Amino acid sequence: MMSLRPRIPGEVPVRTVEVARRAFPGGCLGMRIRDALGPVFRDEDFADLFPRRGQPAWPPGQLAMVSVLQFIEGLSDRQAVTAVRDRIAWKYALGLELDDPGFDFSVLSEFRTRLIEGSAERRVFTQVLDACREAGLLGRGGPVRTDSTHVLAAVRTLNRLELIGETVRAALNALAVVAPDWLASWMPKEWPDRYGHRVENYRLPQQKTDRDAYVRTVGADGAMVLAAVEAEHAPDWLAQIEAVQVLRAVWQQQFDTSDGNLRWRDVKELPPSKERITSPYDAECRYAVKRSTSWTGYKGHLTEYCGPDRPHVITDVETTDAACSDQGTAGRVHDRLDGQDLLPTEHLVDTGYMSAEALLSAARDHGVRLTGPMPADNSWQAKSGEGFDVSAFVIDWQARTATCPQGAVSTQWHEQLDHRGHEVIRIRFPGKSCRTCPVREKCTHHPNEPRALDVRPQAQHEALQQARHDQTTPEWKERFSLRAGVEGTISQAVRGPDLRHARYRGLAKVSLQQLLTAAAINFARIDAWLSGIPLATTRTSPLLSLLNEA
Repeated sequence: MMSLRPRIPGEVPVRTVEVARRAFPGGCLGMRIRDALGPVFRDEDFADLFPRRGQPAWPPGQLAMVSVLQFIEGLSDRQAVTAVRDRIAWKYALGLELDDPGFDFSVLSEFRTRLIEGSAERRVFTQVLDACREAGLLGRGGPVRTDSTHVLAAVRTLNRLELIGETVRAALNALAVVAPDWLASWMPKEWPDRYGHRVENYRLPQQKTDRDAYVRTVGADGAMVLAAVEAEHAPDWLAQIEAVQVLRAVWQQQFDTSDGNLRWRDVKELPPSKERITSPYDAECRYAVKRSTSWTGYKGHLTEYCGPDRPHVITDVETTDAACSDQGTAGRVHDRLDGQDLLPTEHLVDTGYMSAEALLSAARDHGVRLTGPMPADNSWQAKSGEGFDVSAFVIDWQARTATCPQGAVSTQWHEQLDHRGHEVIRIRFPGKSCRTCPVREKCTHHPNEPRALDVRPQAQHEALQQARHDQTTPEWKERFSLRAGVEGTISQAVRGPDLRHARYRGLAKVSLQQLLTAAAINFARIDAWLSGIPLATTRTSPLLSLLNEA
């Protein structure tokens, strides 16, 4: 067991300073960060993650710095520890003597585990922001921008047959480690051959009848495992093993046992992707499709300051499963930024984050102007350009009526919930007026029914219509153009720390990876700011450059 003996960060050793200044007369990232921000991380900030008794642990403040420096270059734990031993700039940033031997690579993994188990995944990232604020490089107000990108889980993408086979295999391997004698006492002799190797589609039967038989076999095997761990003579703790719990959840999703028999579910009967387990080795990753991109894993949201007066520091990071909608993210970002006294005056986002409710709550709860393209009206009337969409109707909220372009007044007004649980008002016009309307074809395609409108409550409806109008103006487009630079942040995170590939498994670990990635990018951007390196312009191909010159 490791305990913490907090140390007060001191000055960089004299000999380390002398050698570093000779080796880097113009300075380097590690030196400039140390000189501008100081030690950044202090041991006492991590004291609650360590027991009071035990062998002294390596100073967590230094481990936090190593973790961030590690992600700047995308180094593995072994490579990072080697860098601590043989890089002068790292010793300068860490305040170490030149002959300091460093530590074993496993200490970094243990440090990350402490952060996760202590629900302190954000602590390293937050302390970087605190250091930036103390140095005058970050503050409240100004504009920020947010975008998301996909993150591939550290697992294979499996089809349904591979999934059930690998799930049984994962459970058996876990049981073979913790209860080998118990498993061997009842396991059928053919199982080692069936589940001893990785389940891959090219090894599975190719004919439909054979594949159906494979499903029945694996389904029965999985059910046998679950029955065995839940039997009276089995140790109670076996059912609590994670791999067994995943097996139980996958069998509930993939098979139907309502009639006492195990039946392979049809695709239409499966749970939605936001609930469906896609791998037994990472039960929290999900399958998602966004436009032309499909992936299994997670989604990372990055929010950065984008004003001209300070470095473009990433101020917030959120990691969700891949199937989670972007809507609602802006509110959570504002809550966290408010807690750190970093609320912006304007938040630039894309359509996925926008809704009338988000627009109103940002202004009401935090005084933030949420700016982004509102989701388009997908009704055929709006798409045709000639039909009467909802904006063509005059709504009298006090009288609870709506008037159509031809002057007909609605006769029904019902407040209800839509299929997503949102408040909606259902407005219906009189059948007699609609049937004899001379412009009926521009209003409804239904042969007999009158026109009906579904609108949000007054505040949301008016905010939606106003926002759709505003985004057509030159002033709005000029303001929103500032958001374009967020693509460069995503690119930097992908090319350097490899943001789109999860190093670890599980939402908490992937979230920690994203936060360390953001902290690393912040170090790089602060270094560029201190060095006077301007922001790069959008890359242009030689062919386009030639055309522009012409």
